[in-house]
Amino acid sequence: MSESPKSLITARYAGVLWGLLGILAFSFTLPFTRIAVETINPFFMTTGRAALAALFALVVFSVVRPQRPNKNQVIRLIIVAAGVVIGFPLFTSLALQSVPSAHGTVVIALLPAVTALFVVIRTGERPSFLFWGASIAGAIAVIAFLALSNGFSGFSLPDIFLVLAVISAAIGYTEGGLLSRELGSWQTICWALIISLPVMAPLTAVNFVIAPLSHDPIAWLCFLYTALFSMFLGFFAWYRGLAIGPMTSVSQVQLSQPVFTLIWSTLILGEVLTPEILIGGAVIIALAFIAVRARVKTISPPSVRK
Repeated sequence: MSESPKSLITARYAGVLWGLLGILAFSFTLPFTRIAVETINPFFMTTGRAALAALFALVVFSVVRPQRPNKNQVIRLIIVAAGVVIGFPLFTSLALQSVPSAHGTVVIALLPAVTALFVVIRTGERPSFLFWGASIAGAIAVIAFLALSNGFSGFSLPDIFLVLAVISAAIGYTEGGLLSRELGSWQTICWALIISLPVMAPLTAVNFVIAPLSHDPIAWLCFLYTALFSMFLGFFAWYRGLAIGPMTSVSQVQLSQPVFTLIWSTLILGEVLTPEILIGGAVIIALAFIAVRARVKTISPPSVRK
């Protein structure tokens, strides 16, 4: 029996709400990473938080026995791990050694549009012209708003790292969202972390030995946050939202992440929350809302594992 239009609408907004919860967790990532890499080696930051998150995943799997992925799913999990466990953390850590988190947010703001593009390539979703118009306008609004607010000083090597971070995350989000429909949302990120552990654990040990040990407790608290929330719990909600979908619509919730990041920067770092920021944030969120509500055609309604 096919689902009623009302149930499909309910599912769409359930996906958006789960996605928003994940984005709230992710919105602390850049400022906390920026604080951490001031005293923690960026390579240790990448491998260490992945290894620690994998240990959390092993604890979860010791309590709940999940479905084992098949060979095809293992290959796809490796793609997820390459994108969100290795690529995004590594490239953002390298970039944020040289640029402030607000600068990084300018480039990361392209992530919703790039994710939507990969979803269209990878799946049968076909967003409407209204969706693409709102998504492109939202990306432009985010970049213009942050550039005016924080000053965007040209294109440099850190910007290249940030673009690579965007591509890595978009691939990992897309494949992870699809796998979440088969394996479950928290199961997908747990498997991706565990699959990466044989590589991340020895690299973490090497980086621990060769890199000076930070004595800043704040840096280590930021490191712990990125392991527990940015790398682990945030994906429980984010992949759940993408799995419910439509993935192109849910991906546009990311347009609100730069606004949240600036708010946290204000509260944590003491930056001034100006009227321009409030107005710009309202415009960006409004465009994200239009994109979320825009019509998206899919091949068939997804069946989502919990």
